[in-house]
Amino acid sequence: MRILVVEDEHVLAAQLCEALSEAGYAVDVAHNGLDGYHLGAEESVDAVVLDLGLPHMDGITMLTKWRAAGRDMPVLILTARDDWHQKVAGIDAGADDYVTKPFHMEELLARVRALIRRAGGHASATLHCGPLTLDTRAGRLTIEGRAVPLTSHEYRVLAYLMHHTGEVVSRTELTEHIYAQDYDRDSNTIEVFIGRLRKKLPPGMIETVRGLGYRLVDGK
Repeated sequence: MRILVVEDEHVLAAQLCEALSEAGYAVDVAHNGLDGYHLGAEESVDAVVLDLGLPHMDGITMLTKWRAAGRDMPVLILTARDDWHQKVAGIDAGADDYVTKPFHMEELLARVRALIRRAGGHASATLHCGPLTLDTRAGRLTIEGRAVPLTSHEYRVLAYLMHHTGEVVSRTELTEHIYAQDYDRDSNTIEVFIGRLRKKLPPGMIETVRGLGYRLVDGK
């Protein structure tokens, strides 16, 4: 899963990127509204963490323009403690949730997980597919109760497939959602990660749909 962080405070932006990366997300970052707007308009992201007070283009304008263009990714806004006007304006512009500065990083991560979960139609932070259980809070996979270790990229691929269980997901879509913008993307490596996952999962759970991509099924 891929997150866009738009924050002009460089120290906070770095802290957000580190925490989100450690939680298993691919992270893009922009330090001004103009760059952030273009990333959100042109790249495939699963959620946005958006500060509202930005140089070049403020967060409300960015969000309004995204929604007007049909961009529907979940957006978590960062607001000042006492500025309730910003919270209201952000929600009215199309934000899905907000966190007030200063905040605990664990709370922000929980809210990001919730936004992505709701966008995919999931009620719980724990995803299930047949014998698979993926705890998105801990980044932990179990198969019938047995812990199965995953590399960071294996986790990202499986998490995306589990958020879209039963759907056909192309290699291009997987590439766009597991790598940050500045990563040297190679869609051929997706085949490698799929191959590794197939060795760790029960047979037949990841189907190849010829000419289209992959589909995660419950294996029954």
